[in-house]
Amino acid sequence: MASAITTLAADAPTLSSANTGFMLICSALVMLMTPGLAFFYGGMVRVKSSLNMLMMSFISLGIVTILWVLYGFSLAFGADSGSLIGWTSDYVGLSGIGITELWDGYTIPVYVFAVFQLMFAIITPALISGALADRVKFSAWALFITLWVTIVYFPVAHWVWGAGGWLFELGVIDFAGGTAVHINAGAAALGVILVIGKRVGFKKDPMRPHSLPLVMLGAGLLWFGWFGFNAGSWLGNDDGVGAVMFVNTQVATAAAMLAWLGYEKLRHGSFTTLGAASGAVAGLVAITPSGGSCSPLGAIAIGAIAGVVCAMAVGLKYKFGYDDSLDVVGVHLVGGVIGSLLVGLFATGGVQSDAAGLFYGGGLEQLGKQAVGVFSVLAYSLVASAVLAFLLDKTIGMRVPEDDEVSGIDQVEHAETAYDFSGAGGGTSSRSTAASTPAAAASKKVDA
Repeated sequence: MASAITTLAADAPTLSSANTGFMLICSALVMLMTPGLAFFYGGMVRVKSSLNMLMMSFISLGIVTILWVLYGFSLAFGADSGSLIGWTSDYVGLSGIGITELWDGYTIPVYVFAVFQLMFAIITPALISGALADRVKFSAWALFITLWVTIVYFPVAHWVWGAGGWLFELGVIDFAGGTAVHINAGAAALGVILVIGKRVGFKKDPMRPHSLPLVMLGAGLLWFGWFGFNAGSWLGNDDGVGAVMFVNTQVATAAAMLAWLGYEKLRHGSFTTLGAASGAVAGLVAITPSGGSCSPLGAIAIGAIAGVVCAMAVGLKYKFGYDDSLDVVGVHLVGGVIGSLLVGLFATGGVQSDAAGLFYGGGLEQLGKQAVGVFSVLAYSLVASAVLAFLLDKTIGMRVPEDDEVSGIDQVEHAETAYDFSGAGGGTSSRSTAASTPAAAASKKVDA
């Protein structure tokens, strides 16, 4: 017995300053993804809605951070209860955690793990916001985030990643969030838009992006931050798995961008900047669950498949009549499903685990597990999110009035506009006789 205890003590993890520093950097990179998403979405909407789109992402940084500290971390990663939810009283308020206490089985402090996972919790509801552009009350959105992360995200995170969670125990592979983040957010977006309805002018007005440079900037920040999102999810650098994930993230994203552009050229005749940005994001989404289990060649295939299928999927909203404003369903839901299911085909059995996919002699077993994970999260998030949206719509109201939507949600909800053109006129008109009349002066007051 004594020798066994000695062996266990010798093998017990000790705090690694290298892994701890690496994970803090990864946490900062994932935090940067939310402002990156804000720019990505903010550039894709019309100018009259751009500030609202930015704020719908930024408010998640505030709300989810506080909820995570108060009870979210405990619900997601506390001691398992019935394979559905967690709870550890020491995690409530992060008040019972020692500063050098290690996350079980790893060489990083619990605090570091908690803050890394916090950044995932922040960006997931922010992803939903892109589907709701132009038409949702900001106060209703803030309340929706509060309820949604509590009822949907925290439990699903426990299912997928928490010790004892039923999908975790089943053996579903989700390296960094294909189910818990992207399918979860994409299904939620679909559930909400089916309740609140279409924008005024959907399928009639062009509704073009007002700033493609902002879209490209946002996509670049997302791509950059995603290395922390993906490579950091192995929680250390001791065995090379994180390095493989880093490489696969770059490879799949490049393949998806090229595939989307190729499809776009064949289908529509042009290579667009919006297509390049959207293709890159589709690749990032698809490799998130799968990149820790496949080879770089597999990552190319996964990225290319996601690029083409997601490019095709974004047009479904016009066919079926659901107004997914910024293609959250087409990119995040569809991309998450593709990446999660393709684990069952492309897992080599030699990276993060010994689970092999169909193409590597593993048969259909892993594909079946992946399908259970995909469709259980999709169904739960879709239904729960639709119910939440319905209840909010029937109580406080989810949508702004139609006149306010047409005039511009930025001015109505935030009393601001994204761009100030008041100083862009000529230099002589302000001193003209007409400008000094009472009517003109009254007009200037109204404009101000």
